[in-house]
Amino acid sequence: MAGILVDVLLERLATLALDKVERELKLVVGVKEEIKNLTLNLEAIQAVLEDAEQRQVMEASVKLWLNELNDVSYDMDDVLDEWITRVLKHQMEKQEKQSAKALVTSKKKVCFPFPSSCFRFGQVNQLFLRHKIAAKIKKLNKRLALIEGKKQRFSFQNTTRSSPELLERQKTTSLPNIKTFGRDQEKNLIVSKLMSESSQENEVPLVIPIVGMGGMGKTTLAQLVYNDEIVQSHFDKRIWVCVSDPFEEIKISKAIIEGLDASKNSNELQTLMECISELIKGKKFLLVLDDVWSPKSSQWEELIKPLRNGAMGSRVLVTTRNENVATLMKATTQMIPLKELGEAFCLSLFYYNADMDGSSVSKEFKDIGLEIVKRCNGLPLAAKTLGSLMRNKKKIHEWRDVLNSKTWELEKIQQDVFRPLLLSYHDLTPATKRCLLYCVTFPKDYVYNKSQLIELWMSQDYLNVKESKEKIVVGQNYFDDLAMRSFFQNIEVVDEDEDEDGKITCKIHDIVHDFLQYLTKNECLILDFELDHLDASEGRDVSKDKVHHLTSVHATEGDSLKSFLPNYKKLRTLIAIESFENSIGPIFELIVQLKCLRTLSLCSRRDWWGTGVLKEIPETIGGLIHLRYLDLFGNRGLEELPSALGSLYNLQTLRLVGCFFLKKVDVRRLINLRHLYVQGCHHLNLIKGIEKLTDLQRLDVFRVGDGDEGNKLEHLKDLNQLQGSLSIVIMAENAAAIMVNKPHLLQLQLAFFSVNDKGQHTEIMNGLEPHPGLESLSISYYKGGAFSHWLSSLHSLRVLSLYGCGVLPPLGKLASLESLHIGHFDGVSKVGVEFLGIDDGQTSSSSIFMKLKQLTFNYMRSWEEWEGVENNNITIMPCLSQLTIRDCDKLKALPDFLWKTPLQKLHIKASPTLESLYRQGIGEERAKIPTIVIED
Repeated sequence: MAGILVDVLLERLATLALDKVERELKLVVGVKEEIKNLTLNLEAIQAVLEDAEQRQVMEASVKLWLNELNDVSYDMDDVLDEWITRVLKHQMEKQEKQSAKALVTSKKKVCFPFPSSCFRFGQVNQLFLRHKIAAKIKKLNKRLALIEGKKQRFSFQNTTRSSPELLERQKTTSLPNIKTFGRDQEKNLIVSKLMSESSQENEVPLVIPIVGMGGMGKTTLAQLVYNDEIVQSHFDKRIWVCVSDPFEEIKISKAIIEGLDASKNSNELQTLMECISELIKGKKFLLVLDDVWSPKSSQWEELIKPLRNGAMGSRVLVTTRNENVATLMKATTQMIPLKELGEAFCLSLFYYNADMDGSSVSKEFKDIGLEIVKRCNGLPLAAKTLGSLMRNKKKIHEWRDVLNSKTWELEKIQQDVFRPLLLSYHDLTPATKRCLLYCVTFPKDYVYNKSQLIELWMSQDYLNVKESKEKIVVGQNYFDDLAMRSFFQNIEVVDEDEDEDGKITCKIHDIVHDFLQYLTKNECLILDFELDHLDASEGRDVSKDKVHHLTSVHATEGDSLKSFLPNYKKLRTLIAIESFENSIGPIFELIVQLKCLRTLSLCSRRDWWGTGVLKEIPETIGGLIHLRYLDLFGNRGLEELPSALGSLYNLQTLRLVGCFFLKKVDVRRLINLRHLYVQGCHHLNLIKGIEKLTDLQRLDVFRVGDGDEGNKLEHLKDLNQLQGSLSIVIMAENAAAIMVNKPHLLQLQLAFFSVNDKGQHTEIMNGLEPHPGLESLSISYYKGGAFSHWLSSLHSLRVLSLYGCGVLPPLGKLASLESLHIGHFDGVSKVGVEFLGIDDGQTSSSSIFMKLKQLTFNYMRSWEEWEGVENNNITIMPCLSQLTIRDCDKLKALPDFLWKTPLQKLHIKASPTLESLYRQGIGEERAKIPTIVIED
């Protein structure tokens, strides 16, 4: 946990020690020497942090030492960040005085490290720099030196990443548990894969991975399969090897040889491989590799070579926590994801381990037992552990005590359930650990948004790379790694129309959440004001200075955070979730006293249509100089933001989604702003100074306003770092922008409103030509006649939506198009061959809509005819799987070429002629489509 903080500090200090600023540093008396000493102490500590962070789990004294290091690291980070920000502020003010046009300078002048001109301290407040900063650094250096000295008593080892010996996983055997519960469906699936003689599974050997988080029962399931009588009789040889970490080919090879009732004393891999190859030659074998972690590709390739000498039908069954293992083994198509155990099976497992007959316990015990099992959330190991805990508890009050306790505080849970999770946790890099731990800032069952979570990590400096544009990529890699290791689950791709923040969401298993709470119990605090027992004493056992991340849930105006906030001066995160109207406004002056804040999220309830938790933001927000992330979702009553917002030079993310009445935002001085979200700000026609933010990476909506005070399309011209998705709403006639030089922008929505001149539509559209790498495009209410030529040149386009436009363009030649949505073309009565991109009289062979899988027509009220194609040399829609026709009242029939496509589903709604035609099931066309859905 301290590792990432130390990394951040060392990078900051290294920047301060650059030769080009060395001369200026001398002006701050004593600071240069203090920085040197700080660096030496931090480097000495950094060398032993891996060993310390692993030992803290079992050694309370080590944990206390790390807590001291955390405290001083946080304070040091605040001091250095304050110094950098003050210098940056001075530079900005100086430049503003010199030239009104140079409000935002080039990257070299605003990003740290600074050129020497930034350090001309005679122009800065000398008293602040020399006395306050120098005094603070000297004081912190003394604290750090004491901590560095204390480390000697622990005899820490200079370590690289590895799992500590005390946390090694217990070795497994092939012997099954005496009694198991559930998993019959999974067992039968695996057995069928082991026994299958299908030609599709004739690889020798076929690898079948069982993937799931620690404690999910992977080994138990493998044991059930391994000892199944049918499986035993099917294979000539069966071998069970407990692999664990690290993946050692020689050790595994010897275990395989022993499993084949042979022995080999050699330590030469080549000799062992030859022995295995000879022993299994021509034999049908089942090899179980239990608990595989992270082998290298080269290691796996060496191990699999001799196994290919087995007979057809040989199998390798692998258990692992990491999906990447299945990918490395080229076995993703055979992968068995192990999900949570059903509640009834968990209950049976619980009672069995409690040594009780579930059918004969009293109702009172049964009700409490059910509630305890619900907390296991389908994790078999947790049900088993809690059952064992209850074995000697025969009184009802003892059961209630367990039910009312915090799961992660139960010693039995810590010892048994958290042990496998600790193994997975210690296998992470320090930076990934910190990102995972931050997730416990949110309550259980919270739905995390991937892009938003990455921005939160960035705000805490957990994505520590020099180039900010690379931080997104680093964050994505961390997220994917955690997902692959089963720390994240229920990963879903959400329809972007339903979720303005992005597409990928996930959850964290309740037991994993308990585990993270256990690791961060002094650092993160969640206050839920909807709980009856919550009062001002909540969190009294936690040192207030230790809490750095505070989340409020269901706050109201009456029971706001007023009684809590004054106690938590060191907060770096303050998040309000599902708060009620005007619950935050009255205490905002308390919030601005939290000078260490990096992340501030003050969101209204998503189902609330009042004015929001805030009606206005005072100018004092400018005092939060460390702030990187500000989220004001759903504050509909906000009409303007304070001018002091421009003083937040470190602000990276500004989320104003749903601030309906907000009219104007001034971002001229937000030189580090990378993400700006304004979806649902329907009155926001001016983002002042946005054209200067050439490093802006995310902008969800850009409304082109009317008059001199409105946004101009030309303001987007130089924003070439934009990524992801952008929606442009054109409300007025305007000059066009150049979009073709934005290679990272993958999704673009264009909506034309209130522009009456059709010629102006055409001019604007021509100027909005996107980069040819665009993947998704939506165009609404375009009335300029023929579409721009650039539409047909988007060869990477996979998704296209056209709504309310005048003319249907030729689209058949879009080679990568997979999904096409067309709707509200009121003037279209016939869809002809022009739509397919076929020229009149064409006789040559060609393929049209080569990759199209989904085709939808909505609300085509005038559409009567869909013309077929007589040329048999033309292949049309060879990949089409789903066709939807909705609210097309006059359409009489579907074209003949559709019956030659691999259409799997036809969905018809509110299209009476088609409904009557296909409801009856007339003709061979009806028989060719597996699924036809008719809705009235």
